[in-house]
Amino acid sequence: MANNYYDAADLRKFGKITEWSEELGNKFFEYYGKVFEEGALSAREKSLIALAVAHVVKCPYCIDAYTKDGLQKGITKEEMMEAVHAGAAIESGATLVHGVQMMNKYDKLSM
Repeated sequence: MANNYYDAADLRKFGKITEWSEELGNKFFEYYGKVFEEGALSAREKSLIALAVAHVVKCPYCIDAYTKDGLQKGITKEEMMEAVHAGAAIESGATLVHGVQMMNKYDKLSM
């Protein structure tokens, strides 16, 4: 069995973060739970957004959790992949738009 930096079993231990900082941990979980309640967006829509963001921030735990959550909420594999592509497009665009900063700096230094 290969050793990996990320251990999938650690996701089940997430709740233990309150052991070292009970007040802040509890506040986080209260906020987190509130965010994912039904609201202007459905829980299904929020799960899909979370899956896309999980890929952008490259969190394997979140990818696992929101793939499972999405399946439980009836999100199809096509919807999941489209959401991942939407996240990737935004991430790529954010990287490329910073090229304008480089272009401006280059022009300023080349004068």
